[in-house]
This record gives sequence, C-alpha cells and structure tokens, in this order.
Amino acid sequence: MPDRRQPGAAPARWAVICFLLILVISNASCRDTPHMEGCLRIGLPEEPLTMNIFLATDGNTRNVLRQIYQPLYEHHPETLEIVPWLAAALPTYDREKKSYTLTLRAARWSDGRELTSNDVAFTARLIQDFKLPVLSSRWQEVERIDTPDPATVIFYLKKPIATFLTHTLQVPIVPAHQWGPIVESALRTEKPLAALLNHEIEAPIGSGPFILRKWTRGDFLHFERNNHFFASGQTIGGRRLGPHVNGLLFKIYGTTDVAMLALRRGEIDMFWQGIQPGYIDILRREPHIRVYTSPKSALYYMGMNLRRPPFDDVHLRRAVAILIDKDFIVERLLQGRGAKMFSIVPPGNEKWCNTSLPLYADGQSREERIRTAHAMLSRAGYSWDRPPVDAGGDVVPGEGFRSPDGNLVAPFTILTPPADYDPARAISGTIIQEWLREVGMPASARPMEFSALIDQIKNRHDFEAFILGYGRLSLDPSYLGAFFDTKNDKPRGWNMSGYHSETFDQLAARADKELDPVARREIILEMQRIIIEDVPYLPLYVPDLIEAVRTDRFDGWVSMLDGIGNRWSFNEIRPVE
Repeated sequence: MPDRRQPGAAPARWAVICFLLILVISNASCRDTPHMEGCLRIGLPEEPLTMNIFLATDGNTRNVLRQIYQPLYEHHPETLEIVPWLAAALPTYDREKKSYTLTLRAARWSDGRELTSNDVAFTARLIQDFKLPVLSSRWQEVERIDTPDPATVIFYLKKPIATFLTHTLQVPIVPAHQWGPIVESALRTEKPLAALLNHEIEAPIGSGPFILRKWTRGDFLHFERNNHFFASGQTIGGRRLGPHVNGLLFKIYGTTDVAMLALRRGEIDMFWQGIQPGYIDILRREPHIRVYTSPKSALYYMGMNLRRPPFDDVHLRRAVAILIDKDFIVERLLQGRGAKMFSIVPPGNEKWCNTSLPLYADGQSREERIRTAHAMLSRAGYSWDRPPVDAGGDVVPGEGFRSPDGNLVAPFTILTPPADYDPARAISGTIIQEWLREVGMPASARPMEFSALIDQIKNRHDFEAFILGYGRLSLDPSYLGAFFDTKNDKPRGWNMSGYHSETFDQLAARADKELDPVARREIILEMQRIIIEDVPYLPLYVPDLIEAVRTDRFDGWVSMLDGIGNRWSFNEIRPVE
C-alpha cells in the first residue's frame, strides 16, 4: 500500500510536539517560580551543596548561607577594619586574665527566639568538641567560655592571639535550640563528626537578613526577608542597613554563556561569579547593565623548591625574578584586567600590603633585564659556554649555563595547571620558560592535571618550580606565617617551597601574639620584605574580579575588595524608583 503521508509531514508533526513540550515545561516552571515582585534575582554557576553551614566548603554554598548565618564581627567595606556585627562593640581585653569580653546586640533568630550568649558559647564548643575541619584551629587557644548573662560572653585564652577578632570571632553563630538536638544525636553515633556534617538541614534558623523559603533542587532557591533581622533600620559601620528587597531568588545556570544571556534578557539581576574579560564589550552595549571591576584578595605566583638545585641558590632565584616581565603578563594574558604583584599580600589589601619592596627590574626592557640578570649571576659565580651578553655588550642567546662549581645546570621544569583549568597560569609557564632560556637556563614548562600537580608539589615535594594561585586569601595576612614558617615544611604542609629562616620564624611567632595593631603591622611588613628578598615564592599577578548586574530594577551595590557580592551589598540594595 502506498504511503499517503505528504512529504515533510513527519518533521512538521515533531516540531509541533516539541513546541508543545517546551510550552508545557515552561508553564510548569512558571507555576513553580515564586512571586518575583521586589525580589532580587541572582544567577549562580552551581547549586549549593547543602544548608548545613558546617559542611559549606565551596564558594556557592558559603555565599548563599551567608544570608542566613551571621558572625560577631565583619570587615568594613572601605577601610577593611573590623566592625561589630552581632556584637555591640569591639571586645575588651584583660591582659592579666588573657580574656576577651564582648556584649551582644539585641537580636533574635528567624523563628523569633532571642539570640543570646548561650548561642555563641554553644557554637564555639561545638566547633571545639567536634574538631570541625578548618574552624577548630581558630578555637584551639580558647580555654574556657563564660556567659554571665544573656548578652555577655567572656573568652579565656591559653595565650594571646592576634587573629582572635579577624579569624576566631568571624565564624557564623548557630542557634543552640536547633543544633543542640543534632549534636546530641551525632554524639550517640560511632562517628559523631561524620554524623554532624551529614545531617540535612531542611529549614535553617538564622539571624541574617534572609531566610530560606523554598528550595527546588536543580532549579531555584527562594529566600524571604527575615522580619527579625537585628540590623534592619540600624546604622552599622556608618551605613544604614535594610534589607530593602523582599527576598532573593537564586537560579542555577550551568554555563556563563547561558547566565550572560539571562542577564541581558533581564531574567536575572546579577550573576554571582567573576566573568571573563571577553564578555565586557557585549555587556557594556546593554543600557541597563553595569560592569563592576574590583580588586581581589588573591595571589598568583611562581614557587621554587629550595630543597634542591638549582633553586636552592637565592642569586638564581633573584635572577629569575628579574627576567620575568609582569607587565607583559598583565597586559597580554590578562588583557589589562589585573595588577602586578610585588608582595605576597595583594595590592588591593591596602591595610597590610608592603609597597616598599624590591621590584626586580620592573619597567626594564627585555634586553635590560637580560643584562641585569647576567651581571647578577656572573657576580654569584655562574658562567656560560656562550654568555647572553657578548664582549661588545650585545644581547645574544645564552648557551651552556654553568653553576658556580663549573657543572652545567641540569634541566628543570616549571609545572602548571592545564590550560583548560586556567589558561593564564598555563601560558605564563610557557612564556617564563622562554624568558629563562634567553639567558641559557634549561627551563621547560609542563602543564599537568591539577590534583596530580598538587600531590607532586605539596605532598611529595618532587618538583623544581611551579605556578599556582590562591583565589581568595583572608584579609588578615596571617597566611604569611603558614606559607613560610619552617615548621610547615612537611608533607601536606603549607610551606611548599621548603623555605627556612630563623629570623622569619621569630617574626611569624611575634605576629601571632602581638595585640597592638600598629606593632603587628610593622612585623608583617618586615615579613613581606624578607620573603621578597629571599624569593621562595615570586608573586606574579592578581586578576581583577569582573562582575555584572542590571541597573533597571535595583541599585546600591557596595564595591569592595573581592567584589560586590558582600554582606553590605545585600543589606543596602534598593529598588530603583
């Protein structure tokens, strides 16, 4: 029997079916989407992992939970100084008793119950008793906690801690009446810590400006304004706080391309992730989109292994520093969207960054750098079969690079993450390889899978040099001691370069317990100077944080170090009138 269907009938029918399916799915999605009026719509690159604050290990989860759980103190967006948040004032310190006393503001949890000193003490004891990863190290020097009344907490320390305010007292406080039964249940199990971390929190009770209303996994999270938020209508840090929006709607976008399209269409008001410079031009053509560029508290650097040749010689490390052109890296690789780094502390951290450090030929031309490095290495006893600067003073390709003992310097490798993980670091390795080869150094760059790279560097110490980064450093530079203290030179330790300096170790110990902020700053400036002169790490660059928001519905974003997605922004954003 002949087929009576008309040519093209089947494809047309399938097109109609597909259209109807999209319409059905779209309508279903619209039915589930909460009411948008007065709601700030935020795109997230990934879904939060949990509502359990103690399991929040990734940036997305922490960002979302920061709207619910609050710390005692916060950094001011302009000065970066510590500002009382849940606390009513800075704590008073009793040197004789080694104790801090703080008073709480009048505050309530989102279920209406009073937030008291018992909640603060409960949170601290939970962290200590369960030895919570990351957090417990901040509380290990706290010996005892007293709560003489509902608004007063006294912390007795084993010894003075300089970072007590900036680290210890910035942990999020949880309600004892919600977490108490969870703790008791976890303690009855064979593995209390695992039980605590794996506990699902369906309806978190918080003290922040928003509270979770609905979470449709894989699609959105709807946060309502917390009517019990303690800071509503208050002035903190000289800033009048809201929140002034009815709620937050977090939507999940798998790729930046899709999120940028949603932003341009007005489907979201902000995408909460840094975006690549390539998006800037197209976004700036949109009349209702504003692009923010903020400095980051980050560090991208070249690390060298001081445990073995050739980087066990400070003269060679300084010569490498001279040969690396940071202007080229920032202008060409980062497209001008970043800054050169001359200290381990990023330049955006103006409170702590030492700006009077050796610059290692900054601003010199390629030939000037080669001449300077050649002269430095020659004075240190290095030689060449063919020097990179000939008898006439001209720069030529160096060959046969020999160490002071007369032996050829063995080939060495600069390890980097792969280009699909971070193209800037991978390409930096290749460029630095070529710059070092110009003077005859037998360098080669090798990208490798990231976890294998970390294992080789941090666990096995089997490397000559590497390029890595820290995407988010704390504002208090206590990490200096962690990175370079001799005691941290061990497998899985933070001192990956194997740097040893008795002077530096003594300064790090003093910085840990110096309570006078002026005296502590001087110590930390000196620690930066020692590191840059000894060059176990060579700071390279810090990329800008580029973010984009719509301006036709809300305004009032607060720009600070590490961008606009901060606690202050979500308390100051207002609808556009």
